[in-house]
Amino acid sequence: MFHTAACNSAPDPRFALMGQPRRVWAISAVHAEARRLMTLHDLLYPLIRPGDRLVYLGNYTGHGPDPVGTIDEILTFRRMVLALPGMMAGDIAYLRGGQEEMWQKLLQLQFAPAPGPTLAWMMDNGLQPTLAGYGIDPQKGRYAVQEGVMGLTKWAGHIREALRRHPGHDVFSTHLRRAAYTSDETPYPMLFVHAGLDPTRPLHDQGDNFWWGGQHFNNIHLPYAPFQKIVRGLDPERQGIHFNCVTASLDGGCGFGGTLVCAGFTAAGDVFEVIET
Repeated sequence: MFHTAACNSAPDPRFALMGQPRRVWAISAVHAEARRLMTLHDLLYPLIRPGDRLVYLGNYTGHGPDPVGTIDEILTFRRMVLALPGMMAGDIAYLRGGQEEMWQKLLQLQFAPAPGPTLAWMMDNGLQPTLAGYGIDPQKGRYAVQEGVMGLTKWAGHIREALRRHPGHDVFSTHLRRAAYTSDETPYPMLFVHAGLDPTRPLHDQGDNFWWGGQHFNNIHLPYAPFQKIVRGLDPERQGIHFNCVTASLDGGCGFGGTLVCAGFTAAGDVFEVIET
């Protein structure tokens, strides 16, 4: 039985409320494929109109070759979109993906119960190329683990310094949201997540399900009230683009030899445009 998702009247800073948009553009996991993102942005820019919303569904870095260039491109496109007449800062939302969650955990690795295995798992799941992209030697992290709390704290400081060398990157990392949704006052409320959710739990009690709970997403066939459609940007099983009446999975495999996907949704939840690069 599906649990009603409570949309509190008081804004929750963990989530992006997108109001009552005319249309919503949603971009799938990028995985550091900066060139694909540039191409997609070039195709998308002429299509954006006042009243539209734009939501990035997480995993900007990880696995792919250019994490720094990807974040630079996201920030550049943000400035371009906000320069359009009628567009406002709240019209663009950025979700935290599994890669961004791992990055935050990396900066607090000294508090992990088992920092060595935790670091090894993160390295094997996309974090290593991101560190290399920022000029951070992953091997020094392994040495820091052996040195204990003091070594890990010092290494976390070096990571923060590397991030600050790229203007806007540290601020960007603090503006990521767990999910985004349109107002439940619209005729067809929509929820946007990174990878999945547990439909038996309320929105504000999902925890890590947003990042690691996507295995059964395509099996959701009933609305997650009050939302009539759930859209995600990462499929951990890489089954490709998938739509049913109440869900949309936009992962085309970017970062793993596939495509980067952007889908445009009407206020009624219909897909009117799909861009793949």
